[in-house]
Amino acid sequence: MSVALSLEGKIALITGGSRGIGAAAVRMFVQAGAHVVFNYQKAEAEAEKIVRECGADKCVAIKCNLEGTETAERLIAATVKQFGRLDILVVNHGVWPPEDAGVESLSDQQWRRTIAINLDSVFALVKHSVARMKSTATVASPAHIVLVSSTAGQRGEAFHVDYAATKGALISMVKGLSTELAPRYIYVNCVAPGWVDTDMSKPALQDPAVAPAVLAKIPLGRVGTPEELAAPILFLCTPLAGFITGEVLNVNGGAVLVG
Repeated sequence: MSVALSLEGKIALITGGSRGIGAAAVRMFVQAGAHVVFNYQKAEAEAEKIVRECGADKCVAIKCNLEGTETAERLIAATVKQFGRLDILVVNHGVWPPEDAGVESLSDQQWRRTIAINLDSVFALVKHSVARMKSTATVASPAHIVLVSSTAGQRGEAFHVDYAATKGALISMVKGLSTELAPRYIYVNCVAPGWVDTDMSKPALQDPAVAPAVLAKIPLGRVGTPEELAAPILFLCTPLAGFITGEVLNVNGGAVLVG
C-alpha cells in the first residue's frame, strides 16, 4: 500500500467549498489527485477563483442552496454527470447563528432554518450519495463519507441549542451509518472542529469581549486554520485510513476536553 496521501483518480463532492474549511479541502483534494465538485451559495467570486487555481478540468463549482432536502439529489446528479461517478462525499456546509439566544427566546424560524441547513440537507446528501456509491464501491476501491460536526455536538453549547443539536445529530448519524454501510465498502467518519479562523467565526474572534474567553478554553492557546481541518478530512479518505470507520476525529486543539 502506498504511504502517500493520494486520492488519484477519485471523484469527490465537497459542500460549502468556496470558503474556509471547504475551500482548503477543495485545494488539498485536487493537489492529492482527485477531481472535485463543490457547491457555493453566494460566494461566486471566491468559487471562481478556486476553480482557476485548481484548473477547470479538475475542479467544478456549482451554485446550490443546501437548505432542506430539495436540492441535494440534483447536486449529486450534477457531480456524477460531470465526472462519471462519486467516490467521496465531504459534508462541510453549515450555519452557526452568532447571536446568543436562550432557549426561551430562540425563534421557531431560527430553529427550523438551522435544522434545515445543518441536518436535513445532510440526510439528503448522504441518502442520494449512498445510492450512487453502492454501485461502484469495492473492497479495493471503497467510498468515503466525512461529515463535519463540532465540539458543540459532543458537549453542547449554551445559548446555541439549535447548532449543538444538529452537530450532535451528525455524530449519531456517523455511528449508525458506519455499521450500516461497512458491508458495502462505504466508510463513514466525522471530523469535529472547535474554533477555526473562518468567515463564520470571524465576528466572535474579532470581538475583544469574546476572543479572550474563546482562547482561554483552547489548551493549545489558539484557533485552528482551515488547512488544519482539511488535512484530517483528506486523510480519512485515503488508504492510510483503511481500518477507520465510525470515528469522531477531534481537531480542536484539545478544546473538547475542557470547554
